[in-house]
Amino acid sequence: MQDITDKEFSLISNYIKDNYGINLGADKKSLVYSRLKNILEKKGFKTFTEYYEYLLKDKTGSATMTFIDKMTTNHTFFMREIDHFEFLKDTVLPYIESTAKDKDVRMWCAGCSSGEESYTLEMILTDYFKGKGKWDTELLATDISTAVLTKAIKGIYTKDQIKPLSEHWKNNYFKSISTNQVQVVDEIKKKITYRKFNLMETRFPFKRKFQVIFCRNVMIYFDDDTRTKLIKKFYDSSEKGAYLFIGHSETLNNIQTDYEYIMPAVYRKN
Repeated sequence: MQDITDKEFSLISNYIKDNYGINLGADKKSLVYSRLKNILEKKGFKTFTEYYEYLLKDKTGSATMTFIDKMTTNHTFFMREIDHFEFLKDTVLPYIESTAKDKDVRMWCAGCSSGEESYTLEMILTDYFKGKGKWDTELLATDISTAVLTKAIKGIYTKDQIKPLSEHWKNNYFKSISTNQVQVVDEIKKKITYRKFNLMETRFPFKRKFQVIFCRNVMIYFDDDTRTKLIKKFYDSSEKGAYLFIGHSETLNNIQTDYEYIMPAVYRKN
């Protein structure tokens, strides 16, 4: 199989940016080759041009699904950037408890990957609102990768992966399924709605506005223009007083937004 040419890299990098917002610099040429070469070999394509044309012609969605599963980086772990979870528990949830008259928590975990973050959020919600009446603590978790969503829905992790969690969580929210694997219990799993969703959609289809949006370590793959458009959509999809959490390696400094800075990687809609 031939190497990927500059022209072919340009076609593929433009395709992923136009459709998914991911910005691939010229230094990612070898990454594109290494992640896609197995698909080309399996399909019998001799060049990346043939593969690109196949992507454009596919009407079933299977080609694009495989493409995005290969091209997205889905690195996450339990309790990542723990200060956000402490702030959520100590500041954000008391605010929601005092203001949400319908006892409905509307939280969105955007770019949920394999589920560690969304399950952490749901365990925090379950603990906080336990014994406080009939609060709806279901949350929405989305990603563009079908592969990681499948993992998230199963909720199966190794015992090493859940080491950072408290004994309370390990004992109450996980069940052992093998010598080295545990699974999230149904009490937590049933409260999370997992959906495939592309953040590049022109308009977000949500009927009700969110009080909290977690979108951490997703925008590092976007350019400033894409970030600006996404932040505007997050803002418009949030109610007054809502919080936005982004990754510590991300910032809104170069983005024109009405969000108010609260603390590192945490913003609020006035």
